[in-house]
Amino acid sequence: MDELCTYLIEHNIQIASTESFTVGTFASRIGMHPGISKVYRGSVVSYQTMIKHKVLGIDQALIDHYGVVSSEIAHDMATHGKALFDSNVCISFTGNAGPDAMEGKKVGQIYIGIAAYDDVYTFAYELSGSRQEIVDQAISLGCVNLLKVLKK
Repeated sequence: MDELCTYLIEHNIQIASTESFTVGTFASRIGMHPGISKVYRGSVVSYQTMIKHKVLGIDQALIDHYGVVSSEIAHDMATHGKALFDSNVCISFTGNAGPDAMEGKKVGQIYIGIAAYDDVYTFAYELSGSRQEIVDQAISLGCVNLLKVLKK
């Protein structure tokens, strides 16, 4: 997280986040970095499906077709969040941290979306561990992928 924050600040990259199963963990961690207020716009924690639809504006038909634990929803969470916060970049997290399967998707199936400038990337992972361990792994993977995307 520190490397990501330093990069964002040094390059004046405005960032936002939209989170579901991580329940604001990314926002909390990035917000603890000194000086991040120069570039961090904020976050929407869209834990419930209706918030993804009503606040982020994700098409209900897309949610009904793919389910919220999907690459398509991670993509739209990132793109809609980027627009909502008028940021250069937005990272999204959606997935299932357990304890039970959801929408036919097993525990540990997660998706990360990154809308960076005019491009959008999605990453899929099957993680294992406790709810907290899955969240921690997802945040770490999000930071790594975000740095890779930004340094292209």
